[in-house]
Amino acid sequence: MPTELILAGAVAGTFVLYSLFGGADFGGGVWDLLAAGPRKAEQRELIAKALGPVWEVNHVWLIVGLVLLFGGFPRAFAALTVALHVPLTLLLLGIVFRGTAFTFRTYDARGDRVQKRWGLVFSIASVISPLLLGMCVGAVVSGQIRVEGRAVVSGFFASWLTPFAVAVGVLALCLFAFLAAVYLTAEATTDPLREDFRRRALASGVAVFLAALGVLLFARDGASRVWEGLLHAPSALALHGVTAVTAVTTFALLWRRRFRLARVTAAAQAGFIVLGWAVSQYPYLVVPDLTVQSAAASPGVLRVLMVALAVGLVTVVPSLVLLLRVFQAPPRH
Repeated sequence: MPTELILAGAVAGTFVLYSLFGGADFGGGVWDLLAAGPRKAEQRELIAKALGPVWEVNHVWLIVGLVLLFGGFPRAFAALTVALHVPLTLLLLGIVFRGTAFTFRTYDARGDRVQKRWGLVFSIASVISPLLLGMCVGAVVSGQIRVEGRAVVSGFFASWLTPFAVAVGVLALCLFAFLAAVYLTAEATTDPLREDFRRRALASGVAVFLAALGVLLFARDGASRVWEGLLHAPSALALHGVTAVTAVTTFALLWRRRFRLARVTAAAQAGFIVLGWAVSQYPYLVVPDLTVQSAAASPGVLRVLMVALAVGLVTVVPSLVLLLRVFQAPPRH
């Protein structure tokens, strides 16, 4: 297999991992905003406890993916950062405000009123950031970003302010909220809290289905390449089938209150949805002007990146496993 295809697969893999881990963090902020009922305080406490050790570390996958894109496919990186500099800048500001507010909400000693303000900033940033992230993805696959030679010739707003891009943003928000709710059912230590997030998981799962249907309908006119790929590519059809099976399995496990298994199948469902996006637009990195081959760096650079990626995985993955075992393990008596 050519090196550029392996590296492109690695980029897609980092975005899958960011969706599964960082996306669930964003979803936690959504449920923090929508906390309600007699256990509102307990719901927010559970969310803070689940996010505390990992909210910052999960952005490692986004950073790795962007570095691989920058080093391995510089033409695509340049085109995307120019065409989407407005939503990407807003996304980065949302990530910064979200992390800052989460920290200040926890440690600010000036009283509950100030902490509530930081909590509101945290929650709003957790809603806006997934929307912007999904809108950027929608712009990439829609074909609205046009590149001639080394210059972006399309507008700075038209590509990501389309009905299709907005629909993808809504899908990302619903998917992240769904992941967070499923994960939190397994993190909860009391039955009432589990039931609270079980109901949220079922409701947001239905929202994911409706949002995905909306994306498919808008894709016919707003992203013809994705429309053709989703409906006719054999690999995409296989991914549809696997996604449907994992979605139904997740609902069945939630219904039967098998929360730990539901967490696994929900992660698989989200991962297949993201992979479906990557497969549907192959061989393009930026539809319709930049393919994986045309945007790739020189073979020497790609080989160095592959070595760096292998060394990084050997270092990062065990460190993350140790982090989760230390900070999210149940307390010992």
